[in-house]
Amino acid sequence: MKIIETGRPAEVLLVEDNENDVILTRRGFESARFTVNLHHVENGVQCLQFLRKEGAFKDAPSPDLILLDLNMPIMDGREVLAAIVKDEELCKFPVVILTTSAEEQDILDTYKLRCSSYIVKPVDFRQFQRVVEELGNYWFTIVILPSEE
Repeated sequence: MKIIETGRPAEVLLVEDNENDVILTRRGFESARFTVNLHHVENGVQCLQFLRKEGAFKDAPSPDLILLDLNMPIMDGREVLAAIVKDEELCKFPVVILTTSAEEQDILDTYKLRCSSYIVKPVDFRQFQRVVEELGNYWFTIVILPSEE
């Protein structure tokens, strides 16, 4: 199903410990005019709780897309991605790595763990906005995502 065809907002889970990057991502989606419910957690433990609908996240929606930072406290993005791909209930969610790391080893490791895409965060807001717009166009208008059933 394409999000644009359903007429409902896309559910996006942003896993990011840097508040400035959270603000930039939110503004990027707003300026790109995508109807997105952007949910935010600060670390990998909270991410898995959100996805599994545990504790404070018992009423969390299933995300259409996960934007995952790599370098976070408590449980980093690599550990989260490894847990997601091992879990039959979670492995259906597309995971886009959105990080400052352009290290070749990080790119290789996360693709080996089956990330859907790898994006290095631009520093400039206009470039970041363009990246978020392209990301939204691709994931919400072109790609067909599985339904929740």
